[in-house]
Amino acid sequence: QEITPGTLTPPVVRKFVNSARPPVGTVRVFHGKANDPDIGSTLVHGVNTKSSINAGLVINPAPKTRFQERLRQLQEINYATNRKAPLGRSQVQGPGLPSWLDPEKTTFGVTALQLSNGGQIINPPKTAHQVKKEADEGHQLYIRSHGSYFVGERVDRKYNCSHYGRDSRFGVTTPHYNDGRTISRSLQWPSDSLMHNSAKLVSKRCDDFREKTQPQTGKFHDPIAETLNVPSDHTFGVLMKPDSFGVGDLLHQTPPGEYLKGKDRQRALVSAVRQHLKKSNYQNFSSLLEAFRYYNKKGQGKISREDLKEACHQFNMIISDPVLDDLMDYCDVDNNGLIDFMEFSNFLNWKDKMPINRVEQKILTAGEFKCTCSQKSSAVKPLIRPEDLERVEVGSTRKTPKTLSRPRTVQNNFFTSSSLINAVVGGISPANDHTYGVPTVRTDLPAPRIKRISDRTNYGDEATAHDLLHPPLHTLYGVHEKEFFSPRTKDEIAQIFQKVVVDVAEETFEEVWKLASMRHPAGDVCVEGFRNVLRELRAN
Repeated sequence: QEITPGTLTPPVVRKFVNSARPPVGTVRVFHGKANDPDIGSTLVHGVNTKSSINAGLVINPAPKTRFQERLRQLQEINYATNRKAPLGRSQVQGPGLPSWLDPEKTTFGVTALQLSNGGQIINPPKTAHQVKKEADEGHQLYIRSHGSYFVGERVDRKYNCSHYGRDSRFGVTTPHYNDGRTISRSLQWPSDSLMHNSAKLVSKRCDDFREKTQPQTGKFHDPIAETLNVPSDHTFGVLMKPDSFGVGDLLHQTPPGEYLKGKDRQRALVSAVRQHLKKSNYQNFSSLLEAFRYYNKKGQGKISREDLKEACHQFNMIISDPVLDDLMDYCDVDNNGLIDFMEFSNFLNWKDKMPINRVEQKILTAGEFKCTCSQKSSAVKPLIRPEDLERVEVGSTRKTPKTLSRPRTVQNNFFTSSSLINAVVGGISPANDHTYGVPTVRTDLPAPRIKRISDRTNYGDEATAHDLLHPPLHTLYGVHEKEFFSPRTKDEIAQIFQKVVVDVAEETFEEVWKLASMRHPAGDVCVEGFRNVLRELRAN
């Protein structure tokens, strides 16, 4: 027995519950019709059938009165006469009929056709194949006369139907809902729901008065704007000098002498120069050792500032002294003013795309180094140590230099509010706490030689946003940038420039070819180098 009775559901809420979750065994009733009277259960369609005479009244009819008998006799007298014909015979008209007419067998009128009864129409004595055939014939005639098709039936366009059936249906089934959502949407007009969102007409005089007397969003309030003759973009007050540091400098606690604010363009130029040198080294040299020999003009085993500037000039890059100084500072990790082989391979090359074989490993670790100026061995220290090399993959004999990380220019210990509030005298210092998180660009990891599709990591060798927003024109025709820097023969160069409709005389072509081959250490000529030399000759 329930001691505390539960709360009853209000009738207003019950009709919505019965519409969404009706009880078991009941019919779902839409909440809009919950209070309507139940007429459907008592409503009967059709015409009430009159009862016919039963067999008892026929066998034993009810007795008639004398008036009813007399009335019946009068009705018979009016119909029957002395010349009344028997049932099934024609009435004898007397001697006025022709002699050839048989009065007993001759009948007048048109014979009524016996139509099919209702049972034959509802359930005809035909097979299902015959019924379907007659329906298809009638449907084809209706298509020809009215152009009407069944729902989902395809239009007969005289196509070849050998690959699929003619009775196949196409399209998507129209969704149908029994909860009345479509009717509700049709009953609620948008004009009723959006009436409060429609624009209101306001007098211009009222709007001007409101603009003068009330402050507007995004505008300064000036009641005497008509009397004060100042331009619209005039700013009152004293212009403050901008800070020399930015948000990043505050977050990383950068020392005052190393602020990065205002140096974004300089850093972008250094990054562009490094990217161009990486691309040029990869396209012009077959190994890291060959590229290092080209840069090391003096043969001392390290690249100086003058060597780097001359190499940039050879690759058609005229850079300013501040950019060159920043490039040297970026690559010089040990701050000795020179770039060694490890720094050269990490910051100016794609070292993972140019592995080192056994012969080069012996040269680099044994100190038998030759420069491009003199092909004699110079007594220099080994360029790298054997432990500075790591295998490209397990079981491979080719190796690549280890990844160098640039020293941090900011402090490693960050003072947070929790470290200051919860500080304990004599407690453990938070200076050596581990910093969590993964950088977005993983320059600390070497890029794999074969990158999988599922690998979404950016190793610092992907295209920038500028390349995506402003792609070169040749990419639209399927020509990649490496095709312009690949070495080619003289016949291939002549054929390429001939197809792009560039008229070059034979003497000019030989001169350009000679100058372009002299600019490359190995004497190779690519399309980009040939084009640059040709443009310089025509400019002069």
